[in-house]
Amino acid sequence: MTDQVELELEVPTSMAGQRLDQAAAELIPDYSRARLQGWIRAGQLTVDGRAARPRDKLFGGERLQLSAELEPAGEWRPQQIDLRVVYEDTSLLVIDKQPGLVVHPAAGNPDGTLLNGLLYHCPSLEKIPRAGIVHRLDKDTSGLMVVAKTLPAQTSLVEQLKQRTVSRQYDAIAQGVITGGGTVDAAIGRHRQNRLKMAVLDHGGKEAITHYRVEERFRAHTLVRCQLETGRTHQIRVHMAHIRHPLVGDPLYGGRPRLPPEASPELVQGLQQFPRQALHAAELALVHPDTGREMHWSAPLPADMLQLLELLRTDMRRGRNTPLTAG
Repeated sequence: MTDQVELELEVPTSMAGQRLDQAAAELIPDYSRARLQGWIRAGQLTVDGRAARPRDKLFGGERLQLSAELEPAGEWRPQQIDLRVVYEDTSLLVIDKQPGLVVHPAAGNPDGTLLNGLLYHCPSLEKIPRAGIVHRLDKDTSGLMVVAKTLPAQTSLVEQLKQRTVSRQYDAIAQGVITGGGTVDAAIGRHRQNRLKMAVLDHGGKEAITHYRVEERFRAHTLVRCQLETGRTHQIRVHMAHIRHPLVGDPLYGGRPRLPPEASPELVQGLQQFPRQALHAAELALVHPDTGREMHWSAPLPADMLQLLELLRTDMRRGRNTPLTAG
């Protein structure tokens, strides 16, 4: 990716009366409106060779000239971190994130994050906001994430996420026996008392919709496939807890482990010591920003979830193969 952006174009008469930043966003869709506004204020996007303000009105027929340099978007340092690259081309990078890896630096995790590893893997990402990260997974959630390697790709992916055309499906091991699939349509916001948690709110939350279906039932647990329609913080974890089927191992929403009667010591240990929420981003589908082709990726379940599922299957096979009643 080049560091210099050079463009020249004419404002059509049909845009007469529009604000400069509004017209620029339509004429130069590869870059966000906020970035274009910054270039206008810096005098890097001019009108007929003169500096202008974002709110200035256009008459049509003006020449817009853009001459801008892509500056580093953050002060994070590259670090060599093991990244499981599922797919990569000039515009996209798809990662199968391992559990335990924080996605973005924050107060408690200033480095050692996925973002630091991305900058090492692809140094040009320093010119992209948040190193191209357009959506996140919780630290202890594993699975697929897409990263934009160019500004046009980032703009496209953000718009696809906004339009809810990106398909994201997760595998989760929930507590309790779920009898059938369904949809949770319940707004989510910050918990009123515990600011580390999110919660379903009657007032003030953001729209959140999760579809789920049953993949496999056990005596006191269920493997479910969840599909996100929205992407709120902790959405699947909060919604599954809301319907009284929290995820195994969830430190915030899970409560005490539910144990089948007469469970083997191995299963008891596996459930009580499962080290994280049993949640994995298994499927990802989107439209490629450059080609317009539909792209699809899948990531197999990680070892810890596979081991727990085998313990649950063994428990079913030991002659106690009738699931408990739902609850």
